[in-house]
Amino acid sequence: QVQLVESGGGLVQAGDSLRLSCAASGRTFSSYSMGWFRQAPGKEREFVAATTSSWMAGTTYYADSVKGRFTISRDNAKNTVYLQMTSLQPEDTAVYYCAASRTYISTIIRDYEYWGQGTQVTVSS
Repeated sequence: QVQLVESGGGLVQAGDSLRLSCAASGRTFSSYSMGWFRQAPGKEREFVAATTSSWMAGTTYYADSVKGRFTISRDNAKNTVYLQMTSLQPEDTAVYYCAASRTYISTIIRDYEYWGQGTQVTVSS
C-alpha cells in the first residue's frame, strides 16, 4: 500500500551535515507514523528516529546516540519525511532506511510494515 524511496545519502567528512529524504506513495501517508533506522556493516539494524502521524501531536523519539544531532520532520503535502543530520561522525556510517508504521509511534522494527531500499551514508574521519 505504501512505497518508500530514500535519497540524500553520500560521503562526507566528520562534522559535516546531511539531510536524508524519504518520498512516500499512497493517499494515506499522513496516517502513518514514520521512522528512520540504520544498519552498519556487521551490525543489526537499529532505531534512529521516529515521529507520529499528522493526526497526532508531533511527538518525536530519538536514539541516545543521535539525540541532539539528528532531527526528524515530515511534510505531508509533499508525502516526504526528512532526517536532518548534523555533526556527523564515523560511527554514523550505515545504510539508512525509512519505514512506515500503523502504530502511534514506535522504536522497534516489528512495528513497521513498509520499508524503503535504503541510502548509504559514509562519514570519514
